[in-house]
Amino acid sequence: MLVVTVVAFMGAFYLAAKRVDYTWRWKRVPQYFFYKAELSIKADDDGVVTSVSEGKKMTTVSYETETGEKFTYKIDAETLNVSEGEDLFLGDRIGYVHSWEMGPLTLGIWTTLWISAVSGVLGLFLGIVFGLCRISKNPCLSGFASLYVELIRGTPLLVQIFIFYFFIGTVLNLDKYVAGVGALSLFAGAYVAEIIRAGIQSIARGQTEAARSLGMTAAQCMRYIIMPQALKRTLPPLAGQFISLIKDSSLLSVIAIIDLTRAGREIISNTFATFEIWITVALLYLVITGTLSQLVQWMERRMAVSD
Repeated sequence: MLVVTVVAFMGAFYLAAKRVDYTWRWKRVPQYFFYKAELSIKADDDGVVTSVSEGKKMTTVSYETETGEKFTYKIDAETLNVSEGEDLFLGDRIGYVHSWEMGPLTLGIWTTLWISAVSGVLGLFLGIVFGLCRISKNPCLSGFASLYVELIRGTPLLVQIFIFYFFIGTVLNLDKYVAGVGALSLFAGAYVAEIIRAGIQSIARGQTEAARSLGMTAAQCMRYIIMPQALKRTLPPLAGQFISLIKDSSLLSVIAIIDLTRAGREIISNTFATFEIWITVALLYLVITGTLSQLVQWMERRMAVSD
């Protein structure tokens, strides 16, 4: 069924692509992952070339200024533009150096990954804290946690990002990355709190009573008996929440954070390769979330050994 579905999808995509009056330029996509940058090497002052040591790939050029200061540069051999004994003036091009640099899509992937990772960790911490507060017998703690959860879950993430960046970020003078991570963490924390609360309440009350009868305190019971079982049960919904968090991080592009989505938009605005870039971006998100999904499944299988 999987093979049939994939073949059917590829066939439908091929037919749709044939019907669209569009010139596909897939060969231009790889350069947005990595590209060969060309750096021009120029003279820093007036002087004379004292030596040129040519190699197979790199050439070393040395020259001395009128004040006696010496400079040495390494350039690509095929780009050599001077000869020994030649006079150089400020700004004269000596040659070029080529090096591989990360393209906007690679930089966007890295930004998406670290923002999602940091927001996920902070969101998990907030979720555990507020999840425990939700089931607390203290009305102040439970009321505050309920207000936080309902407020965050009842408003769109995009609105929260705008409020956090333009209002809270302006008042506290926060960097856009700090504001973005803060907004995502608060958003994820509200959903994780409900997942943790449900996981804890799914544990039979007899577990708590048995632990307390053995002399454990409430904190010890929660730490050693209830939470390990609750986290094990909540692993699949937590994974789903973190996968959604990776996709939701694309909304941070509205506050000028160059994540994967924002990088794709900027490439499209310069090249008009709309379909190629958006399909590539979608596949990259699919690879990231699919990898996380497989990791969670592996963790579930490892945990199931102890059952």
